[in-house]
Amino acid sequence: MAQTKRDYYDILGVQRDADDAALKRAFRKMARQYHPDVNPEPGAEASFKEVSEAYEVLNDPQKRQLYDQYGHAGVNGAGGEYGNFGGFGSFADIFEQFGSIFGGAAGAPGRRGPQRGADLRYDLTITFEEAVFGSEKELSIPRWESCVRCEGKGAEPNSELKRCTQCNGTGELRKVQQSFFGQFVNVTVCNRCRGEGQIISTPCKECKGEGRVHATKVLNVKIPPGVDNDQQIRLTGEGESGPHGGIPGNLYVVLNVKPHAQFKRDGADIHIELPLSFPSAALGIQVDVPTIDGTEKLTIPAGTQTGKMFRLRDKGIPRLRSMGRGDQYVTVKLRTPSTLSSRERELYEELSSLSAQHGDGHERGFFSKVKDSLGI
Repeated sequence: MAQTKRDYYDILGVQRDADDAALKRAFRKMARQYHPDVNPEPGAEASFKEVSEAYEVLNDPQKRQLYDQYGHAGVNGAGGEYGNFGGFGSFADIFEQFGSIFGGAAGAPGRRGPQRGADLRYDLTITFEEAVFGSEKELSIPRWESCVRCEGKGAEPNSELKRCTQCNGTGELRKVQQSFFGQFVNVTVCNRCRGEGQIISTPCKECKGEGRVHATKVLNVKIPPGVDNDQQIRLTGEGESGPHGGIPGNLYVVLNVKPHAQFKRDGADIHIELPLSFPSAALGIQVDVPTIDGTEKLTIPAGTQTGKMFRLRDKGIPRLRSMGRGDQYVTVKLRTPSTLSSRERELYEELSSLSAQHGDGHERGFFSKVKDSLGI
């Protein structure tokens, strides 16, 4: 009695209106599950063939239309009872399609050649002033360097390299395996010569055959004016030397800028707070304001309120990738005395009384506003 074939949509676990992407995802999932090289359970091979047949039919628009109209009878001979896998042609084609999934021959490694060295990162902490004006730092970088004695070859000078007898100089091992679907080749890196194809008969005394040695390189790095926190400086070719004579990687110096006690940075601009007493703000005063270039004279006009901001042009930080400098912004903060002498209290009370007497009903005196703002 003939066995009833399962519905192709049920085999792949998709809806009848599934698009090409959904079909492909379902097939990949089922193929991973039932591929005989992955699943040794009995019946896995038959399930894999069933999944392949279902995908072959549903992935072809004409075959899918015939199957939707007439069922399995409409495609008998298009794919057959687990036939030739249609567009794949053979099991070798299927294995080529999924070689990267199952670890097969597709994309197998060949003989290894020179490789680029690894990039390195160095975290460097600098002061606020060093970031503003630039500086030069000496760094000690531990890294792999090409062995001078053997010039990175790993063998003693004037010694011979012998062909690896295990891989016959190819650097890879090929293992032919038989399966239900036919013959295929599994390619791996030769474990004796590590993919080189050659054996070092006399390893270098300095690097023990590695071709590289651990060393500490002292470098001078120039920090340009205007750098900021987390910015990087790339030193090309100052990373680790590459294996097998490959070019070295790069060194990336990542900057960490210490905060300043007074200056707050905002891009190329600098912000600073200027504490003033009530009399100075009310009467006006000329003060010396600290900047990154030294002190700068700043005139505070009479009646200045707390929070008032003054700009000192071109007193900010040099712009890293353009000309000129930023500005410095000075914000006035009125300073309230925490303790008063008897004479100071007498004067403040007298001034407060005078301010209240001269109010016009619409504007209140300076100190009355301050007292209200402070909740006094």
